Amino acid sequence: MRFHHASTAQADLETACREVAATLRLELGPGPVDLVVVFAAPGHGRNLDRLPVLLHEMLAPRVLLGCTGSALIAGTQLLGGRHGLVVMAGRLPGVGLHAVALANADLPSPDAPPSAWHALVALPPGTPVRGMIVLTEPFQCDAKALLTGLDYGWPDVPKIGGIASGSRHPEGQALFLQRQASHSGAIVLMLTGNLEIGSVVAQGCRPFGRPGRITRADRNRLVRIDDASARDFVAEQLGTLDHDELGIAEQSPLFLGIAPDPFAAAAPRAGEFLVRNILGIDPESGNLLVGDELAIGRHVQLHLRDPRSSQRELRQMLRRAEPATAQAALLFRCLGREGPDHTTFAAEAGGVPLVGFHCNGEIGPVGGTSHLLGYTAAFALLRRRAPTLGA
Repeated sequence: MRFHHASTAQADLETACREVAATLRLELGPGPVDLVVVFAAPGHGRNLDRLPVLLHEMLAPRVLLGCTGSALIAGTQLLGGRHGLVVMAGRLPGVGLHAVALANADLPSPDAPPSAWHALVALPPGTPVRGMIVLTEPFQCDAKALLTGLDYGWPDVPKIGGIASGSRHPEGQALFLQRQASHSGAIVLMLTGNLEIGSVVAQGCRPFGRPGRITRADRNRLVRIDDASARDFVAEQLGTLDHDELGIAEQSPLFLGIAPDPFAAAAPRAGEFLVRNILGIDPESGNLLVGDELAIGRHVQLHLRDPRSSQRELRQMLRRAEPATAQAALLFRCLGREGPDHTTFAAEAGGVPLVGFHCNGEIGPVGGTSHLLGYTAAFALLRRRAPTLGA
């Protein structure tokens, strides 16, 4: 298994494609290309429809996929201009690549069985899926319904990806699959065979105070925690902060960590909460308004975010994941996140090829369930699959 990446800021799209294709062909040497992943700045405008055609003609991959991004990542480079292009190409012997484009209308109903999702992607029954890369656009795709269905159809399979970015207009975003560009829906790449997909999901927050349990909630309104008002619970936790931490809390928004497992007896550890925005506090009732629906009985804990602790958390997660053993990596990073995630990765991964983009939202597993995230760095680590004993 072998990968290389190339990047360019050429304004002329055809010249840009020839430049990256020549670099990749030189690095990979002769032979077929299995997978091409491309992220492009939206400044290429209507020419973006030509991008997958040009790269497909120049590299002839089995599968090409990608999307637009407001800023692009290639190794230790960050391309923030209007005409950036980053491409990763690889040879994956013994790996199956099955990619589909999906629209909201294609998705089975919430009551449909897993077999309906299997039929949707036309993957042969019983095929062991090692991981999925999921790309969507931000305006029309129901990403939450898509992820819920993919988890239902393929539980325990990591799903990692992001939402295209770079434009405030629906037609300004693009998704790429094979020779086609589209402006709505989603792309799902399923990987099978001789590889493993590892995930690192760093939400960039650290918990403070003590955890509690939701004892009353109404949709996204958090009313009571441990039978105390939500406002009193917040005040109690803020009282545990030292002077420096209190300064961070006063200058930055607070976040609520929610236990992903509703049946867990103990609260999650740091890094295991699903972190959601606190949108405000109702001044009359003292209820917290949270950026997700809430369920009675779940553990919650307040969280702070600052760049130093965010990068410290990422380094710890990367060291546990051993990224230097991967053959390649993809990074899906929130456009509002602070800190040099790509260089932090490079320091831990020792030259592993990396491409990615700044997303409108990130997709990754938290607590074994796939979620749409924010302010997050989500990495997909591609590795050769270890041989099975007796094989």
